[in-house]
Amino acid sequence: ATTTPAAPEEVWKALYDPARYPSWWVGWASVEPSEDGAFTMYPVGYPDFPMPQEVRTERDDCRVTVSCQVSDLIFEWRLDDEPSGGTRISVHVEIPEGEAHRLEDQRAAVHGSLVRLADLAGATAPRASAPRRR
Repeated sequence: ATTTPAAPEEVWKALYDPARYPSWWVGWASVEPSEDGAFTMYPVGYPDFPMPQEVRTERDDCRVTVSCQVSDLIFEWRLDDEPSGGTRISVHVEIPEGEAHRLEDQRAAVHGSLVRLADLAGATAPRASAPRRR
């Protein structure tokens, strides 16, 4: 998990839209949307290896779940208000036994993705203006 000074709405903008995933999700080179709301991801370095994904958004709970249809990895991203302001971003990853050998690589990618998502949301969030003196 990580935090960003951005409001949950700002993080949500990058999280719910698969077209924006390559800008923050480590290892994702490009995304091709499909008609049914699913999409295909192409990993960095493997432009000829399409990986179909399903995405489910739960706006009321501030959750986005991405399920890889090739490796059966499931990523559940969650956003929570931080008491001091900003947003806590967390992700729970389900890795099937057959993919356990990828655990360390996935940990590194998820950590990097959390940081990049927080930075992206923080950079695009409206800035509070300085107080005015009278």
